Amino acid sequence: MHKSERLFQLVNLLKGRRLAITAKQLAERFEVSERTIYRDIESLQDSGVPIHGEAGIGYIIDDHPLPPMMFNVDELTALLLGSKMVGAWTDPTLSGHAKAAIEKIEAVLPPHLKQQSDHSPYLVSSFNHGKKQQDFSESLRKAIASCTRVELQYSDVNDTPSNRVIEPLGLVYWGGKWTLIAFCLLRQDYREFRLDRMQKLTITNNHFVKHKEKNLEHYIALIRAKYAKQCD
Repeated sequence: MHKSERLFQLVNLLKGRRLAITAKQLAERFEVSERTIYRDIESLQDSGVPIHGEAGIGYIIDDHPLPPMMFNVDELTALLLGSKMVGAWTDPTLSGHAKAAIEKIEAVLPPHLKQQSDHSPYLVSSFNHGKKQQDFSESLRKAIASCTRVELQYSDVNDTPSNRVIEPLGLVYWGGKWTLIAFCLLRQDYREFRLDRMQKLTITNNHFVKHKEKNLEHYIALIRAKYAKQCD
């Protein structure tokens, strides 16, 4: 377990207790040494987490709310840039959640970090992501989550139309365009479908089952193996 994950779990554990817990008990719980627990407690206290207690007695967190987590400039840039990408390049629902996340982050920023945020050198363009693609993205995201087959009207690179029944597995952003990775029932194999070439899609009432040779991870593994051979 990485230290950051252990600290997160440590805070959640202490927040859920009414009685103090000793460093020895925490060390056994997280399978680390007591010395590591002492350092973790000290790190959390230094970051503003209201942990009280001492070695040999035990630790507990105050009942009052924890202070907001603070970020350094690089962490803040990464979080805001990622949220802006989601806001600009995905569907309206995810976009709304991303914008809400940005507002929450910016609401707790100290002035010097807020100024850094306002003058970020990164601009996220949404020019190539129209409403039609966003609607497709939202419908496909739901179909992927529920493992539901989709009827798709599609035009390929030569504008040749086709009708497919597909099993959507994942959405991939290659840089500039979103692509749906799906198992095509017509071809009985994986196929890629660009969202900007989709004409119409219908979510059916038919569900499918993923297995070890039909899922997004398996597709990615095949692609990596293919390009690895080409590079040899």
